[in-house]
Amino acid sequence: MQQQNMNFQSQQQGILQTPPSVVSTKDSLYLTDMLSWNLLAMKKAHFFAQQCQDQELKMEIENCGRMHQKHYEKILTHLNSPQNQMNPQVPGRQ
Repeated sequence: MQQQNMNFQSQQQGILQTPPSVVSTKDSLYLTDMLSWNLLAMKKAHFFAQQCQDQELKMEIENCGRMHQKHYEKILTHLNSPQNQMNPQVPGRQ
């Protein structure tokens, strides 16, 4: 019953259970933005951790930077997965 409710809620919110076979231009731009945001947050966390005197705060900032690095790497992993390599042709390109 709970699984049915989750599936119903997912369908109402427009959440896909499987990735689409083609990434739209808008989706591609959003993925690029997500990579940029995570990279910037990672760089800022590293910079501020180096400036920090309080060791406990420094460790928390470094953890935040590592979290953004993991997110960045996870997005790249999804983009470079073998499933995405099956159809290398991009629509509109020759």
